[in-house]
Amino acid sequence: MKKKINFKRFIPAAIIIILMIIATLTGVGDYLSMDQIRDHRIVLKAFVSVHPFLAPLTFMSIYTVATALSIPGAVFLTIIGGFLFPQPLATIFVVISATLGAIVIFLAAKTALHDFLKRQAGNALTKMQQGFQDNAVNYLLFLRLVPIFPFWLVNLAPAFFSVSLFTFTWTTFLGIIPGSFVFAQAGVGLGAIFDAGDTLSIHTILNRDVKIALVALGLFALIPAIIKKLRKRRQ
Repeated sequence: MKKKINFKRFIPAAIIIILMIIATLTGVGDYLSMDQIRDHRIVLKAFVSVHPFLAPLTFMSIYTVATALSIPGAVFLTIIGGFLFPQPLATIFVVISATLGAIVIFLAAKTALHDFLKRQAGNALTKMQQGFQDNAVNYLLFLRLVPIFPFWLVNLAPAFFSVSLFTFTWTTFLGIIPGSFVFAQAGVGLGAIFDAGDTLSIHTILNRDVKIALVALGLFALIPAIIKKLRKRRQ
Protein backbone atom coordinates (compact mmCIF):
# COMPACT_ATOMS: atom_id res chain seq x y z
CA MET A 1 0.00 0.00 0.00
CA LYS A 2 1.43 3.34 -1.04
CA LYS A 3 2.04 5.87 1.67
CA LYS A 4 0.07 9.08 1.18
CA ILE A 5 2.12 12.23 0.72
CA ASN A 6 1.24 14.98 3.18
CA PHE A 7 1.23 18.01 0.91
CA LYS A 8 0.48 20.36 3.83
CA ARG A 9 4.05 20.04 5.07
CA PHE A 10 5.25 21.62 1.82
CA ILE A 11 3.09 24.76 2.18
CA PRO A 12 5.61 26.82 4.25
CA ALA A 13 8.40 25.88 1.82
CA ALA A 14 6.19 26.85 -1.14
CA ILE A 15 5.45 30.20 0.49
CA ILE A 16 9.17 30.87 0.94
CA ILE A 17 9.90 29.98 -2.69
CA ILE A 18 7.12 32.29 -3.88
CA LEU A 19 8.43 35.08 -1.65
CA MET A 20 11.95 34.54 -3.02
CA ILE A 21 10.64 34.90 -6.57
CA ILE A 22 8.74 38.07 -5.65
CA ALA A 23 11.77 39.53 -3.87
CA THR A 24 14.00 38.75 -6.86
CA LEU A 25 11.61 40.20 -9.43
CA THR A 26 10.92 43.37 -7.44
CA GLY A 27 14.51 43.82 -6.23
CA VAL A 28 13.25 44.59 -2.74
CA GLY A 29 16.72 44.04 -1.24
CA ASP A 30 18.11 46.96 -3.25
CA TYR A 31 15.85 49.38 -1.41
CA LEU A 32 16.72 48.31 2.13
CA SER A 33 19.32 50.99 2.70
CA MET A 34 19.47 54.40 4.33
CA ASP A 35 20.78 55.94 1.11
CA GLN A 36 17.67 54.88 -0.77
CA ILE A 37 15.40 56.22 1.97
CA ARG A 38 17.28 59.54 2.08
CA ASP A 39 17.08 59.96 -1.68
CA HIS A 40 13.38 59.08 -1.91
CA ARG A 41 12.08 60.30 1.46
CA ILE A 42 9.85 63.03 0.02
CA VAL A 43 8.15 60.55 -2.32
CA LEU A 44 7.77 58.00 0.48
CA LYS A 45 6.30 60.53 2.90
CA ALA A 46 3.87 61.70 0.23
CA PHE A 47 2.83 58.09 -0.49
CA VAL A 48 2.10 57.51 3.21
CA SER A 49 0.10 60.73 3.40
CA VAL A 50 -1.98 60.00 0.27
CA HIS A 51 -2.49 56.28 0.99
CA PRO A 52 -3.11 55.86 4.75
CA PHE A 53 -4.22 52.22 4.33
CA LEU A 54 -2.15 51.03 1.37
CA ALA A 55 1.12 52.44 2.76
CA PRO A 56 1.05 50.39 6.01
CA LEU A 57 0.03 47.26 4.09
CA THR A 58 2.89 47.75 1.64
CA PHE A 59 5.39 48.34 4.44
CA MET A 60 4.16 45.32 6.41
CA SER A 61 4.28 43.10 3.31
CA ILE A 62 7.90 44.08 2.61
CA TYR A 63 8.84 43.55 6.26
CA THR A 64 7.15 40.14 6.38
CA VAL A 65 8.92 39.01 3.20
CA ALA A 66 12.29 40.28 4.49
CA THR A 67 11.83 38.38 7.76
CA ALA A 68 10.61 35.16 6.15
CA LEU A 69 13.59 35.16 3.78
CA SER A 70 16.02 36.27 6.50
CA ILE A 71 17.11 39.23 4.35
CA PRO A 72 19.61 41.42 6.23
CA GLY A 73 18.22 44.86 7.01
CA ALA A 74 15.29 44.22 9.36
CA VAL A 75 16.72 46.70 11.86
CA PHE A 76 16.86 49.42 9.21
CA LEU A 77 13.33 48.54 8.09
CA THR A 78 12.20 49.10 11.68
CA ILE A 79 13.91 52.49 11.71
CA ILE A 80 12.27 53.32 8.38
CA GLY A 81 8.92 52.34 9.88
CA GLY A 82 9.45 54.88 12.65
CA PHE A 83 10.37 57.49 10.04
CA LEU A 84 7.26 56.86 7.92
CA PHE A 85 4.60 56.21 10.56
CA PRO A 86 3.79 57.76 13.96
CA GLN A 87 4.28 55.87 17.19
CA PRO A 88 2.89 53.53 18.42
CA LEU A 89 1.62 52.53 14.95
CA ALA A 90 5.16 52.04 13.65
CA THR A 91 5.94 49.58 16.45
CA ILE A 92 2.64 47.74 15.94
CA PHE A 93 3.26 47.37 12.19
CA VAL A 94 6.79 46.09 12.81
CA VAL A 95 5.84 43.60 15.54
CA ILE A 96 2.98 42.09 13.53
CA SER A 97 5.07 41.85 10.34
CA ALA A 98 8.14 40.40 12.06
CA THR A 99 5.99 37.82 13.86
CA LEU A 100 4.26 36.73 10.64
CA GLY A 101 7.57 36.40 8.80
CA ALA A 102 9.09 34.49 11.71
CA ILE A 103 6.14 32.07 11.71
CA VAL A 104 6.68 31.28 8.02
CA ILE A 105 10.35 30.36 8.45
CA PHE A 106 9.62 28.52 11.72
CA LEU A 107 7.00 26.31 10.04
CA ALA A 108 9.34 25.69 7.10
CA ALA A 109 12.02 24.53 9.55
CA LYS A 110 9.52 22.18 11.17
CA THR A 111 8.40 20.62 7.89
CA ALA A 112 9.82 20.29 4.38
CA LEU A 113 12.96 22.42 4.87
CA HIS A 114 13.88 20.92 8.24
CA ASP A 115 17.16 19.28 7.24
CA PHE A 116 18.31 22.09 4.95
CA LEU A 117 17.64 24.86 7.50
CA LYS A 118 19.17 22.82 10.30
CA ARG A 119 22.40 22.67 8.33
CA GLN A 120 22.22 26.43 7.81
CA ALA A 121 21.87 26.98 11.57
CA GLY A 122 25.00 24.90 12.10
CA ASN A 123 26.81 24.54 15.41
CA ALA A 124 25.04 27.52 16.95
CA LEU A 125 22.18 25.19 17.85
CA THR A 126 24.33 23.38 20.42
CA LYS A 127 24.77 26.67 22.29
CA MET A 128 21.00 26.99 22.60
CA GLN A 129 20.12 23.38 23.34
CA GLN A 130 20.43 23.53 27.13
CA GLY A 131 18.35 26.69 27.38
CA PHE A 132 15.47 25.24 25.39
CA GLN A 133 15.59 21.96 27.32
CA ASP A 134 15.52 23.71 30.72
CA ASN A 135 12.69 26.16 30.01
CA ALA A 136 11.77 26.83 26.39
CA VAL A 137 9.30 29.64 27.10
CA ASN A 138 11.53 31.76 29.31
CA TYR A 139 14.62 31.09 27.22
CA LEU A 140 12.85 32.10 24.01
CA LEU A 141 11.57 35.27 25.66
CA PHE A 142 15.11 36.01 26.79
CA LEU A 143 16.50 35.53 23.28
CA ARG A 144 13.85 37.88 21.87
CA LEU A 145 14.48 40.57 24.47
CA VAL A 146 18.27 40.33 24.36
CA PRO A 147 19.51 39.79 20.77
CA ILE A 148 22.62 37.75 21.57
CA PHE A 149 21.88 35.60 18.50
CA PRO A 150 20.75 36.81 15.03
CA PHE A 151 16.99 37.16 14.62
CA TRP A 152 16.88 34.59 11.80
CA LEU A 153 18.64 32.01 13.95
CA VAL A 154 16.21 32.48 16.83
CA ASN A 155 13.40 31.96 14.31
CA LEU A 156 14.87 28.59 13.30
CA ALA A 157 16.20 27.13 16.55
CA PRO A 158 12.84 26.57 18.34
CA ALA A 159 11.69 24.40 15.43
CA PHE A 160 14.50 21.94 16.17
CA PHE A 161 13.74 21.76 19.91
CA SER A 162 10.04 20.79 19.78
CA VAL A 163 8.68 24.25 20.59
CA SER A 164 5.00 24.53 19.65
CA LEU A 165 3.71 27.10 17.15
CA PHE A 166 1.58 28.73 19.84
CA THR A 167 4.54 29.18 22.21
CA PHE A 168 6.77 30.42 19.40
CA THR A 169 4.15 32.95 18.25
CA TRP A 170 3.29 34.62 21.54
CA THR A 171 6.86 34.72 22.86
CA THR A 172 8.03 36.22 19.58
CA PHE A 173 5.25 38.80 19.54
CA LEU A 174 5.81 39.94 23.12
CA GLY A 175 9.58 39.55 23.13
CA ILE A 176 10.29 41.80 20.16
CA ILE A 177 8.11 44.71 21.32
CA PRO A 178 10.80 46.55 23.38
CA GLY A 179 13.50 46.32 20.70
CA SER A 180 11.05 47.23 17.95
CA PHE A 181 9.94 50.29 19.90
CA VAL A 182 13.54 51.44 20.44
CA PHE A 183 14.51 51.20 16.76
CA ALA A 184 11.20 52.61 15.52
CA GLN A 185 11.60 55.53 17.90
CA ALA A 186 15.06 56.15 16.47
CA GLY A 187 13.42 56.51 13.07
CA VAL A 188 11.25 59.38 14.30
CA GLY A 189 14.22 61.73 14.14
CA LEU A 190 15.61 60.33 10.90
CA GLY A 191 14.47 63.32 8.85
CA ALA A 192 16.43 65.73 11.05
CA ILE A 193 19.52 63.52 10.75
CA PHE A 194 19.25 63.55 6.96
CA ASP A 195 18.84 67.34 6.93
CA ALA A 196 21.92 67.78 9.11
CA GLY A 197 23.96 65.45 6.92
CA ASP A 198 24.70 63.16 9.87
CA THR A 199 24.72 59.37 9.83
CA LEU A 200 22.66 57.01 11.95
CA SER A 201 24.36 53.90 13.33
CA ILE A 202 23.33 50.96 15.47
CA HIS A 203 25.82 52.09 18.12
CA THR A 204 24.13 55.47 18.54
CA ILE A 205 20.72 53.80 18.90
CA LEU A 206 21.81 51.00 21.21
CA ASN A 207 23.54 53.24 23.72
CA ARG A 208 24.52 52.05 27.19
CA ASP A 209 21.17 52.88 28.81
CA VAL A 210 19.17 51.07 26.14
CA LYS A 211 21.42 48.00 26.37
CA ILE A 212 21.05 47.90 30.16
CA ALA A 213 17.25 48.15 29.85
CA LEU A 214 17.06 45.31 27.30
CA VAL A 215 19.37 43.07 29.32
CA ALA A 216 17.31 43.77 32.46
CA LEU A 217 14.14 42.74 30.61
CA GLY A 218 15.85 39.60 29.38
CA LEU A 219 17.00 38.64 32.86
CA PHE A 220 13.49 39.32 34.16
CA ALA A 221 12.19 36.76 31.65
CA LEU A 222 14.61 34.17 33.08
CA ILE A 223 13.48 34.61 36.70
CA PRO A 224 10.80 31.83 36.57
CA ALA A 225 13.35 29.39 35.14
CA ILE A 226 15.89 30.30 37.84
CA ILE A 227 13.29 29.84 40.58
CA LYS A 228 12.32 26.47 39.12
CA LYS A 229 15.94 25.33 39.15
CA LEU A 230 16.43 26.44 42.75
CA ARG A 231 13.34 24.53 43.84
CA LYS A 232 14.61 21.37 42.14
CA ARG A 233 17.95 21.66 43.92
CA ARG A 234 16.28 22.05 47.30
CA GLN A 235 14.12 19.02 46.66
